[in-house]
Amino acid sequence: MNKKTVKDIDLHGKRVLMRVDFNVPMDKGVVTDDKRIKAALPTIKYVLEQGASLLLMSHLGRPKGGPDPEFSLKPAAEVLGTHLGKQVQMAPDCVGPEVEKLAKALQPGDVVMLENTRFHPSEEKNDLELARQMAALADIYVNDAFGSAHRAHSSTEGVARFLPAVAGFLMEQELEYLGRAISNPERPYIAILGGAKISDKILVVETLLSKCDKLIIGGGMANTFLAAQGCNMQDSLVEAGSLNTAKAIVEKSGDRLVLPVDAVIADKFDAEANVQVVDVEKIPAGWRMLDIGPKTIQLFGDLLKSAKLVVWNGPMGVFEMPKFAEGTFAIAKLLATSGATTVIGGGDSASAVKKAGVAKQMTHVSTGGGASLEFLEGKELPGVAALLSK
Repeated sequence: MNKKTVKDIDLHGKRVLMRVDFNVPMDKGVVTDDKRIKAALPTIKYVLEQGASLLLMSHLGRPKGGPDPEFSLKPAAEVLGTHLGKQVQMAPDCVGPEVEKLAKALQPGDVVMLENTRFHPSEEKNDLELARQMAALADIYVNDAFGSAHRAHSSTEGVARFLPAVAGFLMEQELEYLGRAISNPERPYIAILGGAKISDKILVVETLLSKCDKLIIGGGMANTFLAAQGCNMQDSLVEAGSLNTAKAIVEKSGDRLVLPVDAVIADKFDAEANVQVVDVEKIPAGWRMLDIGPKTIQLFGDLLKSAKLVVWNGPMGVFEMPKFAEGTFAIAKLLATSGATTVIGGGDSASAVKKAGVAKQMTHVSTGGGASLEFLEGKELPGVAALLSK
């Protein structure tokens, strides 16, 4: 990683403005999963230990056009205060005279949670005037919100134009592990892609095929590739508009592309559907593929045994329904015991390894679904590009 981090800059006596990803799930004003808050703790604690004061900012949800109490970050601030064992003051906004006054009064060790950045609709337009007001609150900007780094917003990219900008530890970790998949990977390097649509992931497929030794494809994406090879997928989800692209990818990738050989199929898209296991060429009329079958799990497992690096993004089936979760959970458990460096690309894959009870056995579970996908496509993320280089 060639970006400066909090360790490369003097923080003593400084006011630090830190972008975190506290876009946490809530129910009636109560945080139901504090994983993202915990993920930011190492950087928060380090900044405070260096004798700085800290202003934290984040978005939460999608408020419509202005302040909305339902999307306040106050509950997140309270959870953070519990983890830190100290009061986290809640600001009334993320900019403005009141917030400026509050920022000026901060003493080393003080922590303030700024209110939801998306209460300002111009945040998502990367309004530089809003970014300038945010920057005016502090001396240094730290970005520890990898999950928002693929968006050029006022609080992620704009503010870095006005302050010295460095990465936090979570951002550093994300860039280090995902970076291994793009440059100089350990070999054999196997990538696993799943999820519903190939159209969302064509760039990732092409980038990964140019880097990895084998690319395993499962989930709804596999249906389109199988259809492109001539399998009659019957009522399975197939993207007709992507068939030619899938066919071209199959033809040029040879044996580096690995597809399912059997499937768990259902007579309807329903948790209570009738289920059977068949080879992918033998799906009967009126049935659809909703998970990979046991022969495929065996095939994928045999390949994964020799891997030194595995990057996984996207489930193998409709794992939210127990009847179609076995493929995804089996892959998760295989990775947990594989001995390879395992990098899980956020989103549904992160939720799958957690549900399978093996998240802690993975080398790295990304906190950013969309950001990790764009990074794996080889795109430069605006929130990362804006940070100071070493």
